[in-house]
Amino acid sequence: MHRILKIALRNLARFHRRTLLTATLITLGMMAVLLFMATAGSFKSMMIGQFTDGVLGHVEIHRKGYVASIDTLPLNLNMPPAMVQKVDQTLAAMPEVEAYSGRVKFGAMFSNFNETTSVRVNGVDPAREAATTPLMPGRIIEGSKAAPLLNSGEILIPTLLARGLGVKLGDTVVLVATNRDGSVNGRNFVVRGIMEAVSGPSGRDAYITLEDSRTLLRMAQPEVSEFAIRLRHPQRLDLVQAELAARLAAPAGQSAPANPAQAHAGPGKGGGLEVHTWAALSPFANIAKMIDLLTVFIKVMLVSIVLVSILNVMVMAVYERVREIGTIAAIGTPPRRILALFLTEGLLLGVGGAVAGMALSAAAIYGLNLWQPTFDFGMQQGLVLHASVGLRDAATIAALVIVMALLASLQPAWKASRMDPVRALGHV
Repeated sequence: MHRILKIALRNLARFHRRTLLTATLITLGMMAVLLFMATAGSFKSMMIGQFTDGVLGHVEIHRKGYVASIDTLPLNLNMPPAMVQKVDQTLAAMPEVEAYSGRVKFGAMFSNFNETTSVRVNGVDPAREAATTPLMPGRIIEGSKAAPLLNSGEILIPTLLARGLGVKLGDTVVLVATNRDGSVNGRNFVVRGIMEAVSGPSGRDAYITLEDSRTLLRMAQPEVSEFAIRLRHPQRLDLVQAELAARLAAPAGQSAPANPAQAHAGPGKGGGLEVHTWAALSPFANIAKMIDLLTVFIKVMLVSIVLVSILNVMVMAVYERVREIGTIAAIGTPPRRILALFLTEGLLLGVGGAVAGMALSAAAIYGLNLWQPTFDFGMQQGLVLHASVGLRDAATIAALVIVMALLASLQPAWKASRMDPVRALGHV
């Protein structure tokens, strides 16, 4: 094997220009794939983080039918106290859950005493909400970001309302809401902060404390519209969703089914509750899918480049060395060694291109992170792109290049090993 490797290296060196061009093409193709994966993956992770860490959480729990009617924020589909207690106990017992926050969501009229408009109100526990959505304080563009986010009688309002109605920090505003029974109640709040929206200027979400929301809606019992959940390991999102649905479906006093993954089908359902991942609640999940699809297309292009370039080199190598192949076959070299020789040449091209591609890609990604390019997403401005690609992903791409190089070399190598020595020696 050592001798075959030595001869293969000599043969590649004999045609150094063609070898260099082919290796360069493979290297550039691999660089393009890894750089795209690093930058697109970083953008995708940052985009997802803006929603999961700033608004939604990784998973949300609602009463069955609530999400289908979420545009109207139906108070009649809030979770009653018994259901709230069950969810709270379930989440507290799951080690995969890092933090969770119960919310009361409802529509209200917002007034500065001169003008009135509609607003969506989120009643939250300030400490729990900050732990569940850690980027939320960063959305405050005017006002204090220090804990607690809110005190009783204070409100965080979106930029759209502040600009449209000319509301400033410290102003007194009034919220008027209709509760489930149809009675109307109003209450004054002091503007503590002005927040930018994650998804663009259409955001109309305001925040008050959970107790203030229950007082405004005259709730006799502690109801909750939804639970937002932050996971310790977001990559286990689907498994945790299935396990959570199974636990919520289990009757009181019983454990979850032995294989909760079998209970997962679309939104997890259990005990009159639905468990949704962030992707089921955000339209921006389609952008994440498009990024994954583009990555697949780029990989297909890389495979095509490797196949065509290696195949071209090996076909030309066989054609130009017919008499040489006939000579080594005539002196007794078995076909399997001739096959191994040409396969080794293709393998060396693939390995060389893959190693060079990984090295140059690592240098390019390092330089990109030193440059720290920024971009805007929705209302978020100046987000820094941190390009990175996992070692496992890079190794997978390198292995794909090497396997394709071997496959592309197989047909020319097989043809060379099956040549008739007499005809090959007479080739002109």
